[in-house]
Amino acid sequence: IERILKDTAAANPELSVCGILVTMYNSRLLLSMQVINELKKHYSDKLFKVPISRTVRLSEAPGYGEPICYHDPYGKGSLEYAAVAKELMLRI
Repeated sequence: IERILKDTAAANPELSVCGILVTMYNSRLLLSMQVINELKKHYSDKLFKVPISRTVRLSEAPGYGEPICYHDPYGKGSLEYAAVAKELMLRI
C-alpha cells in the first residue's frame, strides 16, 4: 500500500488516495481481523470505517448484470457500500 501511495504521488502530484477499502471481508476468519488490525496500525486515517463483507448476493449481482443496490437493495453488501459512499462524500 505504501508503494501505491508513493507511486501515485510521483505520477501525479495533484492526485491523492482518498481511502483504503477492505473488500471480501469475513469477520469469522482470524486472518480478516489480523489484516484489519494491521491496516489500522499503519493507515488508520485512510481506512474506510466499514469493510465490505463477502456475500453470495454480492457475488451473484454481476452475473445478473445488476449493481448490488438493485440486486439486493437491503442486503448486507448494499448497506455496507451505502455506508462507504456516505463516508466518501464526507471525505471529499
